[in-house]
Amino acid sequence: MDFINPKTDFAFKRIFGSQESIDILISFLNALIYDNQDIIEDLEIIDPYTAGVVSGLKDSFVDVKAILNDKTIVIIEMQVLNLPDFKNRIIYNLAKTYTNQLKRGEGYWDLNPVIALTITDFKLFEENNDVINEFVLKERRKNFEYNNEKITAIFVELPKFNKELEELETLSDRWIYFMKNAPSLEIIPEKMSEIPAIEKAMTIANETNLTVKELDELKERELYIAVRKQEVIVAKQEGLEEGRQEGLEEGEKTGEIKLINRLLSKRFGEIPESMMNNLEKLSNEKLEELGELILDFNSVEDVFSWLEDIGNKN
Repeated sequence: MDFINPKTDFAFKRIFGSQESIDILISFLNALIYDNQDIIEDLEIIDPYTAGVVSGLKDSFVDVKAILNDKTIVIIEMQVLNLPDFKNRIIYNLAKTYTNQLKRGEGYWDLNPVIALTITDFKLFEENNDVINEFVLKERRKNFEYNNEKITAIFVELPKFNKELEELETLSDRWIYFMKNAPSLEIIPEKMSEIPAIEKAMTIANETNLTVKELDELKERELYIAVRKQEVIVAKQEGLEEGRQEGLEEGEKTGEIKLINRLLSKRFGEIPESMMNNLEKLSNEKLEELGELILDFNSVEDVFSWLEDIGNKN
């Protein structure tokens, strides 16, 4: 068997977001949100995936959205690339989903809880080794919760999960293992088939169950991600080498600025003088950070926004 990669947005929605996937999504959310407890009994998938109707490149950051039986709204995103302001975007989507519930004339008592579940294929919180981190509004000093956890952000960082197949114990272990390792499996392991919802997910993930059009969509997404990752690697390698040469000749910071200017010019054309003035005010650390983010910007305006945000933080 060949299994599709559930870490691509297309495959994730194919597995978790169709009408036939309700039991799969219930098991997945009970494991990752409710600590392996059978809290969710039923849910409704909003804007479900329909086989044969697929989109082009990702134009929405939410892969699956569901309303649980207790009216809690869950927005789920699988993110492979660590893009600029990623954490801010998660909070924005969470807050937008919460506030957009109200229609004209409705009161705040009509607001239901919203949970943003984000699975990342990169380490997001380097300060700890926990695979799952949950955030709610709390008082800073005494740590008591605000407003009964009306908004919650939960993150699952796949690179931090290192258990082997024989070490899997809980339902969350199995689901995270599936997310991280499905493409490398050749059969449905007994440890996974013990859970009907996971066995069903792996059956859906079997490439033989996809149409030719769906396979083409999947390959396009995988190629796009691979190219983006390679661009980042190459840019960092070139940056280190060019920056090193510039540093030897003109000093470390001057070399880094010249490198950033060269990369920005290649990507967006001539760089405004005002931007160069802002670059000269950045620390070596921020210049290095900017160098890693250049390929993720879509315009000069995105660079200016980033520089303005850094300035406001300082």
